[in-house]
Amino acid sequence: MTTTQDAPADAGTPREIGRERRRKEDQRLITGRTRWTDNITLPGMLHLAMVRSPFAHARITAIDVEAAKASPNVVTVITGRDVAEEQGSLPNAWPITPDQVAPAHPPVAVDRVAFAGEIVAVVVARTPAEARDAAELVDVDYEELPAALDLRESAQDKVLAHPDLGTNKSALWKFDSGEAGTGGNVDEAIARAREGGIVIERDFRQQRLIPAFMEPRSVVVDPTGEQVTMWASTQIPHVLRFLLAAVLGIPESKIRVIAPDVGGGFGGKLQTTPEEFITMVLARRLGKPLKYTETRSESLMAAHHGRDQWQHITLSAEKDGTVTGLKVELLADLGSHVSLIGGGVPVLGAFMFNSIYKFPAYHFAVQTVLTNKTWTDAYRGAGRPEATFAIERIMDELATELGVDPLEVREKNWIKNTEFPFTTVAGLEYDSGNYEKATQMAKESFGYDELRAEQKRRRESGDTVQLGIGVSTFTEMCGLAPSRVLGSLDYGAGGWEHASVRMLPTGKVELLTGASAHGQGHETAFSQIVADRLGIPYEDIEVLHGDTAIAHKGMDTYGSRSLVVGGEAIVKAVDKVIEKARPIAAHMLEANVDDLEYKAGRFGVRGTDQGVQMTEVALATFAAHDLPDGVEASLDSDATYDPVNFNYPHGTHLCAVEVDTETGRVKMRKYTCVDDIGNIVNPLIVAGQVHGGLVQGIAQALWEEAVYDDSGTLVSASFVDYLVPTAADTISFDVDHNTTPSLTNTLGTKGVGEAGTIASTPAVVNSVLDAIRQFGVEDIMMPCTPERVWKAIHAKDAGGADPTTGGAAPHFDESTGHEGQTDRTDGAGQ
Repeated sequence: MTTTQDAPADAGTPREIGRERRRKEDQRLITGRTRWTDNITLPGMLHLAMVRSPFAHARITAIDVEAAKASPNVVTVITGRDVAEEQGSLPNAWPITPDQVAPAHPPVAVDRVAFAGEIVAVVVARTPAEARDAAELVDVDYEELPAALDLRESAQDKVLAHPDLGTNKSALWKFDSGEAGTGGNVDEAIARAREGGIVIERDFRQQRLIPAFMEPRSVVVDPTGEQVTMWASTQIPHVLRFLLAAVLGIPESKIRVIAPDVGGGFGGKLQTTPEEFITMVLARRLGKPLKYTETRSESLMAAHHGRDQWQHITLSAEKDGTVTGLKVELLADLGSHVSLIGGGVPVLGAFMFNSIYKFPAYHFAVQTVLTNKTWTDAYRGAGRPEATFAIERIMDELATELGVDPLEVREKNWIKNTEFPFTTVAGLEYDSGNYEKATQMAKESFGYDELRAEQKRRRESGDTVQLGIGVSTFTEMCGLAPSRVLGSLDYGAGGWEHASVRMLPTGKVELLTGASAHGQGHETAFSQIVADRLGIPYEDIEVLHGDTAIAHKGMDTYGSRSLVVGGEAIVKAVDKVIEKARPIAAHMLEANVDDLEYKAGRFGVRGTDQGVQMTEVALATFAAHDLPDGVEASLDSDATYDPVNFNYPHGTHLCAVEVDTETGRVKMRKYTCVDDIGNIVNPLIVAGQVHGGLVQGIAQALWEEAVYDDSGTLVSASFVDYLVPTAADTISFDVDHNTTPSLTNTLGTKGVGEAGTIASTPAVVNSVLDAIRQFGVEDIMMPCTPERVWKAIHAKDAGGADPTTGGAAPHFDESTGHEGQTDRTDGAGQ
């Protein structure tokens, strides 16, 4: 497939694609003219406050709401029993196995709570303050139950998160290259390596994270019109509309969902929430507009979390470092319930553990586990960061075992530029890439050899501040498509996207897209695509999105899919407009259709100077006074695009840190990345995406962690304790790009929204370990805080085991899902 446009602008006409345009959206965002959901006020609107359980696991024995009902301006107070017959159960759209065990998930708990923060009652009042005050007066009696909190213990059913289910094990999902016909038998590869090669086993911990989006979740429901209208701070208005209809039994045509300006999501708003469902139920019951906006603590405690895995990784290789097999065994913490796509998140990672390397044999297994913690789901990267961390960490371990530079062992095993397209051991076809060039560019910009020389000098001099250099060479599958592949994985939706182009009589354009922005810059980038393709001014294009009554069809925004899937739908819709205009233009020019060419917004007759502008054709179509016979009076066009393959950006990330061995403090010295994201539509937007992604990935390595105490209370439920970095905590990044256009879409683009997050975490952790490996340190539990780093350095001085590790992660019997304990203790990370 070509990677250039069929209708390029004339020579000398400025191209929009590739131009650094400031975002159209920013003017209203920075001048306070936004429409956040919480800004919406409707006549007679009432407000909700949620009463939440302080216990991780408890039986509700009684709820006394009388004092709350008597509070000033309280309209009503409802409990789970009051709405038990109408509230339904929150959906799971991705049952990863036919026998997946999943508890019911009512928006308001009826008789038992399964995590601290679960809703047990709802107060409706005239003002938010009055609702919150009354919520304090709701008296709930609980019978506290044992809580399943530790992932490894929960996988052994020591304490049951949901006693009625009889187990905490939700689903066991496996992939084996030998069985799938995509490679050899991994156990045989490992056995051969034990006899005459290298086998490395490590246990890595992916700590629990919180998306921590800027705008807390908010929902407004107006039931007073012909349709029930919901405004929600969501990434998925179309999906939300469908699921509200499916769960609550409301005709879908009677629901309108609007995602107005949305202040970030990072996967945290890729969800249908208890608050959205109960607000809808109560608004319809009361016949009044209702609003709920969460506090920051509620957001951190009750909005879904991400990551939270134990990873047991076994790599086999020949003595020269050529990899021969990879075996991945995961425990994945679902939290209290199986959320919208939570069970599928580790499955997304299953296809990426082999990354850019030519493993001939591969086996993957994940046991998903229920616990009494906040439910988990997608967080920026969704499965791909977890996979990249594990493979990039163990490739560093292989380099250490061989005594070679980490880049050397990667280059020995990665897919060469001349080998694309390449079918991986996981069964995916990578269409394009150039890992050699990206790495060479990164090394030169980073000053790799010079920093290695400085590192050697510091080690030889016994400097108390040691220099570490970390490497991460990654790829990812993004676009979350095609639909047939998703269907084969039992995913509950498709991967297509929809676009509509309205050609207005004045020559202006309205673009309707099913992608729903929450900070990405869709209005700008999509306008640039239309301007180039249609040849009309960028300023004349209006992008409409996030409203199911306007952009009626779409699969919304997540998984770096907006450009590579949504952008391609736009291209196809624009091309249809041109083709619909062609016979009308030919009629206006009294020319043969086949003699027309379209360039820079103008139909011209080949070999002559005759021509007509698209704006003239638009007006003539509107007037319809002299159209060709059989041609309709409309240029408006729709297109739905379903990709034939995933999309595979890649890159090389290099990080240098300084570690103070006396205090454990880690200071970033330099960070360089060269990403290949195909053709770039707007470099300024790309820079913002990469920088933001880098900071989130670095934050996992150094700062962020959701921490629960022994009773199941989230103790990091504010930004005092959950350490989201600021600009002052990071450094300036050296960002560059190598371009190998994608061969699977017309624009030649690849995803970028998650790249920085996926690649940066292992680069930083590898750099920290590189600085202190000389002290016998093989792993440190993330985040690499000064305390943990110091303890790791001085563990042997203390005469005991490394206190930053938590012992070996458990294996599980894949035939039953039951665990067995590995006998390895070396390199085990908590």
